[in-house]
Amino acid sequence: MEFGWNEDEVRYRDRVRKLLDESLPSDWNEIAVHGPGSRQQTEFSKSFCKTLAGEGMLIPHWPSAFGGEDGKSWDHFILGEEIWAAGEPRGPQYMNVNWIGPVMMRYATPEQQQRYLPDIVAGNVIWCQGFSEPSAGSDLASLQTRAEKVDGGYVVNGAKVWTSYAGLADHCFLLARTGTGKAGIVILLVPMTSKGIQVKEIDALIGEGDIHELFFDDVFVPEENRLGAEGQAWEIISYALQNERIGIPRYAFARRILDRAIAKLKADGRFDDPVIKDRAGRVLAKCEAARMMVYRVVDERAKGAPPSAFGNLARFSVVQADHAVSDFMLEYMPEGMLGDDPMQQAHHQRAIAAGIASGAAEIQLNLAARRFLDLPSE
Repeated sequence: MEFGWNEDEVRYRDRVRKLLDESLPSDWNEIAVHGPGSRQQTEFSKSFCKTLAGEGMLIPHWPSAFGGEDGKSWDHFILGEEIWAAGEPRGPQYMNVNWIGPVMMRYATPEQQQRYLPDIVAGNVIWCQGFSEPSAGSDLASLQTRAEKVDGGYVVNGAKVWTSYAGLADHCFLLARTGTGKAGIVILLVPMTSKGIQVKEIDALIGEGDIHELFFDDVFVPEENRLGAEGQAWEIISYALQNERIGIPRYAFARRILDRAIAKLKADGRFDDPVIKDRAGRVLAKCEAARMMVYRVVDERAKGAPPSAFGNLARFSVVQADHAVSDFMLEYMPEGMLGDDPMQQAHHQRAIAAGIASGAAEIQLNLAARRFLDLPSE
């Protein structure tokens, strides 16, 4: 595997950085600290995503048939690295770009694609995912929200929890149960304005408006809002999670925060301490290991290889890097958490969720043990 970037990729990264320099306002750090699900960052994301769309940089990796640029997998990750390292000015819409849209391109009907994809392409819609439940988080297959088949569609009853961006979302990518086992799960595309939906924000340290509880009380969903065939949901979910697990290049933001910390420590004359140097080197190694693991997965995708356990291993490495940087900052630069550095606060908030979102880190290890080491599940 070639670890360097070719001239076209270097130019593309420079182009992304230039656009960020020109588009982010002077008070961007203060906006970013509120979190991707906050009203402040969500409001900014609407104009920023339109800017990206106008530059052909919102969905460059999508096929041109769906409004994209037929871009390369590597360009997609260069874009993601730079935007995430800047504090994710796409707000909650990064989810649309990374996996909601690609899932629909693969599994939605032509009518559904015409209905939902144009708003994602234009950068003016927000989705939330109704996956986790009070008793079904990492064990997603044990979900209990029910979708009863009725004339013309489904009636949904149940509850979801830890649902990101639900307070401002237009649609919910909802998992519900119609029968037993994995075959008894259905995916419904639910308008958040539907009668019977209640949204309750959960106060948390990871950002304002980021997570919620969702309650469904006799919510009717038309049959044309089902994604895929009945019994196909688990296949679709698996495909979605492959994109989501490494869709956020958290190592890029972590590395930028670490670099800022080292520059500050040097300026203060504190980086001569061999203990701090050693610790910083170890943290940097974790960031680079995470980046290389993710690049291994991107390389597989670029070559058309089937998904492998490296996706799970990469996800775990990214979590380790994110936590290592956060711990380093808390130990050697705690003043940033007290308000001196909004971006340090923003990184710490995102790092809290890193080991849980998109599948708990422990689950990734279990999956890697079965798929990579061929260990028994019991």
